[in-house]
Amino acid sequence: MRRKSLVVARVLVLLALALAACAPGATPTPTATVPPPTPTPPPATPTPAFQPMKVEAPDCNYGGEFKAIEAVDQYTVRFTLCYPDPAFPSKVAFAAFAIQDKDYLDANGGDTVKMSEKPNGTGPYKVKEWIRGDRIIFEANPDYWGEKPKAKTLVFRWSKEAAARLLELQAGTVDGIDNPNPEDFETIEKDPNLKLYIRPPLNIAYLGLNNNHPPLDNEKVRQAIAMAIDRARLVKNFYPAGSMVAEQFVPPALKPGYTEGLKWYDYNPQEAKRLLAEAGYPNGFDITLSYRDVVRGYLPRPGQVAQDIQAQLAEVGIRVKIKVMESGAFLDAVAAGNEPMYLLGWLADYPDATNFYDYHFANEANQQFGKLFPDLVEEIRAAARLSDPAARQKHYDKVNELIKQHVPMVPLAHGVAAAAFKATVKGAHASPLNNERFSVMDPGKDELVWMQNAEPIALWCADETDGETFRACIQVYEPLLDYKVGGVEVVPALAERYEANADLTVWTFYLRKGVKFHNGAELDANDVVATFKAQWDAKDPNHKGRTGTFEYFNAFFGNFLNAEK
Repeated sequence: MRRKSLVVARVLVLLALALAACAPGATPTPTATVPPPTPTPPPATPTPAFQPMKVEAPDCNYGGEFKAIEAVDQYTVRFTLCYPDPAFPSKVAFAAFAIQDKDYLDANGGDTVKMSEKPNGTGPYKVKEWIRGDRIIFEANPDYWGEKPKAKTLVFRWSKEAAARLLELQAGTVDGIDNPNPEDFETIEKDPNLKLYIRPPLNIAYLGLNNNHPPLDNEKVRQAIAMAIDRARLVKNFYPAGSMVAEQFVPPALKPGYTEGLKWYDYNPQEAKRLLAEAGYPNGFDITLSYRDVVRGYLPRPGQVAQDIQAQLAEVGIRVKIKVMESGAFLDAVAAGNEPMYLLGWLADYPDATNFYDYHFANEANQQFGKLFPDLVEEIRAAARLSDPAARQKHYDKVNELIKQHVPMVPLAHGVAAAAFKATVKGAHASPLNNERFSVMDPGKDELVWMQNAEPIALWCADETDGETFRACIQVYEPLLDYKVGGVEVVPALAERYEANADLTVWTFYLRKGVKFHNGAELDANDVVATFKAQWDAKDPNHKGRTGTFEYFNAFFGNFLNAEK
């Protein structure tokens, strides 16, 4: 009974209060506002933990240098090799091994053509626009981790005519040019408004001979061609002062590598005729000589050199038809083994004999000389795996003897070359490796314009071999290590330091933190693993490139993993 009475009483009180509130003139009693319930925030998406990548060969029987590449942690990468490689730091510093953003690489399937449309590197410059056939416009990368570029805008232009390049420099429409004509060196040096920068001859010009094309499959024929060419005449007539007649494939500065006292065949047309007759060609034969009309330090006048070789070979009965090709098509055709005889050369990528010998004569991806010579391959690979200079030289002495015997090419010259700039450009230089760094050059204005010999072929360089292409790539991309500006010494780049074990088979690189790609992605160790895997593993979805050849990887590091037999 008590509970019921209390309930009735409470109802009456509430009713009275309600009537009072509604009476005329009454002041309403304020009521409390109940806030809506606070929604429970969704759980924060956790930052995904770094999942380190690793790629490993089951064993070393596949014939390559790499055993494994792994991301030890987010900023540490380890390479385990099948054998010692004293040149490993110099190799990974080369532009073909510049690091790509893994996600961007995956999104484009490793397709060089697609990636060239919007290059995504970590370098001091970003590509703003590529106007095909005319120019490439680069803009300074505002997020660059290193020293900011001196010029806000960098422009690459090109012309195959050295005279045209010099006229533009003299007129002030460009700030620097590559490969002025040798006869113009003195003109440039006497002009107070210009400055000439000489490149030392770390190069070789040669006449390539492919042994898959008869009659070049006959060693005596190749030796006869070697004796029929007056190399001293070529250097005297078509090269600048300071250039040298080549006696071997490597320049004398590369030691171990160059063999002291070993000379090439003497010019001897009579002996050449005798060898041709002995080989079954007493009346000579017809052959095509190919070249690209692009000036190089090793070949400053390709057309004139080709014509002189044509005339010299005619004296021993070899009838030469000259074929001039577009640069990219020429390089592709030579590498595929389609050109029987051709003019080409090599500029050092890094200062070690492995860069010359391994790429050209022990590289299964490079068919420019036809079938490899097993005895030559054996000696080249043995030398590359030794750290003792004297031990290496013993193998290179044999290498040079075998090259002279087999004649896969005729060494012609080590050519002096140069670049020229306005005298007002601070920091201008000519690199002995042809990898000028324009970010350190100050033209005294917002824009620096460079004119080189030819248009780049692409703007991702993993599957390229062309010097003009690499020069463009290094403004945009960066490898783990780099070469000192204007020099050949290896210095830190995306890796701030590295170390190796005692026998040089395990190399560990420690990446810089906070480095960003041009698309905003942050560099980590998986980017490094993915970049190298795309070239190393033939079954990797990103093993595409432009031609799919990846010549440099094969030359530097041996066979591909999972390559088709």
